[in-house]
Amino acid sequence: MNLLKALRVSLATLLLVAPIVPGAALAQQLVEGKHYTRLQMPQPTETAGKVEVIEFFWYGCPHCADFEPLLKSWAKRLPADVAFRKVPAVFRDTWAPGARIYYTLEALNLLDKLNVAVFDAMIKQRINLNDEKTLLDWIARQGVDRQKFADMYKSFAVDGKVRKAIEMTQEYGFGGVPVLIVGGKYMPAPNLGTFGDMLAVVDALIAKNRIELKK
Repeated sequence: MNLLKALRVSLATLLLVAPIVPGAALAQQLVEGKHYTRLQMPQPTETAGKVEVIEFFWYGCPHCADFEPLLKSWAKRLPADVAFRKVPAVFRDTWAPGARIYYTLEALNLLDKLNVAVFDAMIKQRINLNDEKTLLDWIARQGVDRQKFADMYKSFAVDGKVRKAIEMTQEYGFGGVPVLIVGGKYMPAPNLGTFGDMLAVVDALIAKNRIELKK
């Protein structure tokens, strides 16, 4: 059984009950340069003792929008020793409002309600949420207090998180989104195939990083 096929089996089974193929065995089959690459500059993780997985995304990216449902389902089934978080990538100034929207929704506990809606508004409905007035008009139509959202959107806390997202986008040195980073140093190779293939490789990279953390 080749690696991607084995990884697909592992992922599919994970989504149902538990993996047939042990994660450690799959980790040993990974080939650097074929299945995954290393960051040129490994980054420190924020979750000591756990395997950290970060997804970098952008609300204006159709691939990120298509990936979101599968990613959300996968993330719900991660074991307790894996810490998953999302970071809005900021490659250019026009991406910064999307990061600000994400962190505002996070602070107001509105991600479950509106995360997918933001993707749809920007990609399918072509609403310019980078424009603050347009954004606030749209937010009000979603049943959210306009002033409360506006205050958080402009807050010092959200400013700090956006600045951090800009720094991370530069420091991690990836070329596009969506991308998953495991342990601050590994990411699936581009052109693996489907999103399921990418998550299968991430599962194996999680197993690989878990072994490393125990050494």
